[in-house]
Amino acid sequence: MTHLFTGIGVAVTAPFRHNEIDAESFRRHLEFLMDNGVQSLIINGTTGEGSTLTAAEKRQLLEIAVQTAGGRVPVIAGTGSNSTEASIAASLEAQEIGVDGLMLITPYYNKTSQRGLVAHFTAVADAVELPILLYNVPSRTGMTITPETVQALSMHSNIAGLKDATSDFNYLSQVKLLTDDAFALYSGNDDSVLPFLALGGHGLISVAANVLPADYAALYEQAQTDLAAARSIHYRLYPLISALGADVNPIPVKALTAHLGFGEYEVRLPLVPLEEDVRQNLVELFDGLRAEVQ
Repeated sequence: MTHLFTGIGVAVTAPFRHNEIDAESFRRHLEFLMDNGVQSLIINGTTGEGSTLTAAEKRQLLEIAVQTAGGRVPVIAGTGSNSTEASIAASLEAQEIGVDGLMLITPYYNKTSQRGLVAHFTAVADAVELPILLYNVPSRTGMTITPETVQALSMHSNIAGLKDATSDFNYLSQVKLLTDDAFALYSGNDDSVLPFLALGGHGLISVAANVLPADYAALYEQAQTDLAAARSIHYRLYPLISALGADVNPIPVKALTAHLGFGEYEVRLPLVPLEEDVRQNLVELFDGLRAEVQ
């Protein structure tokens, strides 16, 4: 199976206005991202506040994304949950809408064993006709997909890759050794993408690229041919990337998407906006970064 994408994918935020989906801002944001070189749009994931979206809202966002992308870049739907039946139902609906791929997080709270993970992901993969990315983010789910389990799942014809948000390069190396290059490996961490690519990763599913798409596209391209140039971009972006850790994702980055005009600065409870002084400092840092390259 060929890779769903190679390069920079964006875990897209969901803009709200008075706690409703702001469809027009979402469309404009997607166009901005594609115009600035991103290679994929990931919808209804963690950054998109998928856990607090209704089923109707998830469908609305996917329909807008598929229509707006128009085949220019793949649209990947976050359809995973801690219920296998619910994951299958969401995946089938996303397939019917016309997405290009699915991303499935590991079950959380109830969790499972490694045998359970194989059974869970296999059940979803058997039910659909789309490529699937596994999503390993133990800091949020409380469990990990072992390299051996990744290897076993990679044998399924519909399981095409892994989003690795562990920041563990030993883990990446083990997975790389146990899978072939047809199995795509994407970093889930903006701050460590450069070493991830150096170890053989195929791209990044980025939070920061919501507001820095061209910069991350350039970092990826430079990493293929000019490590010193890529490293220069990394260190130029790093202070902002570090500042985006001021609170739980996507609280900080939505302050910046709102600053760019893509919706109001709203997040859904239990998330709450940044304190105003923190928000203002983040915006000033962002504006300073943009001024450097203009």
